[in-house]
Amino acid sequence: MAGLFDLKGYGWMLWEGLQMTLLIGVCALVLAIVMGLFGAWGKLAKNRGANLAANTYTTVIRGIPELILLLVIFYGTPTLVQGLADRIGHDIIIDFNPFVAGVLTLGFIYGAFATEVFRGAFQAIDKGQIEAAHAMGMHKMLTFRRILLPQIWRFALPGLGNVWMVLIKATALVSVIQLDELMRMTFIAVGATRLPFSFYFAASLMYLGITVISMLAQQRIEAWANRGVRRA
Repeated sequence: MAGLFDLKGYGWMLWEGLQMTLLIGVCALVLAIVMGLFGAWGKLAKNRGANLAANTYTTVIRGIPELILLLVIFYGTPTLVQGLADRIGHDIIIDFNPFVAGVLTLGFIYGAFATEVFRGAFQAIDKGQIEAAHAMGMHKMLTFRRILLPQIWRFALPGLGNVWMVLIKATALVSVIQLDELMRMTFIAVGATRLPFSFYFAASLMYLGITVISMLAQQRIEAWANRGVRRA
């Protein structure tokens, strides 16, 4: 049994990979939240152009596998830009940073899911509060900052927690573009030691640990956000 968990001195690689995974996940979540807020605004706005843009975004992003989008952004975009530049007589080389590509891809993908979370949170707020704010002379931005935004987070937290859980597991896909996150470092360690079960099992425990800690943190944050709220 002891040999099963013997990582042959390569445990540090998994630790470094775990740190990169968390960094990618946090950065992508921030981008997803920003995209989700804009997407929810677009879906709820009275402007038809904004509605069309937001609906197209969520439909396209949620309808294409994450891996394909990642490969298109990392490999396809530089090739496309270089091809267009070559047609107009410019010879350029684009080297897309794997970290930036991974964060952008995951952020844009899960921003589509966050859009629906925030849309539901907006719609859950009592419209009478908005009308009262306008009656008091508050302009739209002030109403959003003082009335809507504080309550949106309370309604959105459960959904955003689910987005985070799925997003952090999806970071494993970034290994295909050679970014040294947990899955990539695990693969390298397996190749060096020929101990696939030990390392993949250790990696799975790390992902599970992130999930458990995230669930506990989410419960604490939700309890804090709902303090003083009367339960029906």
